[in-house]
Amino acid sequence: MKTLKLMAVGIFFLLSNITQAQVTVNVNVGAPPPWGPVGYTEVEYYYLPDVESYYDIRSEQFIYLNGGVWTRSRYLPRMYRNYDLYNGYKVVLSDYHGTRPYDNFNHHRAAYHKGYRDGVQKTIGQRKAHGNGNGHGNGHGKKGHKK
Repeated sequence: MKTLKLMAVGIFFLLSNITQAQVTVNVNVGAPPPWGPVGYTEVEYYYLPDVESYYDIRSEQFIYLNGGVWTRSRYLPRMYRNYDLYNGYKVVLSDYHGTRPYDNFNHHRAAYHKGYRDGVQKTIGQRKAHGNGNGHGNGHGKKGHKK
């Protein structure tokens, strides 16, 4: 009987440690990007009015219209490769928790036109020495440079 109790306690502690390890692993999934605005850690999406696109924080993907179809990608479309995410305004969609923020695109585009600004936004991180934060760089890095 004593052996059964010890085994039960041991299994309990083992399962507790496994559960805690899983929670620890998932804590940083979907962390806001360094170019995201300060003060909004619990949101899922930003709307980027200057490029009429969304950013899904959980999946770390941009969502944009591509030939009439909403597309998800780790990068903005090529035509926005020089867009500066650190200086661009991000509308925080704090009231949306679905999977298709673009269902409200007509409203977002009308309410937050290209060039829209509602004050100054401080970003979570700082821009690296080279690049614009959109994953494409700005073409001025040292990659491939020979002396």
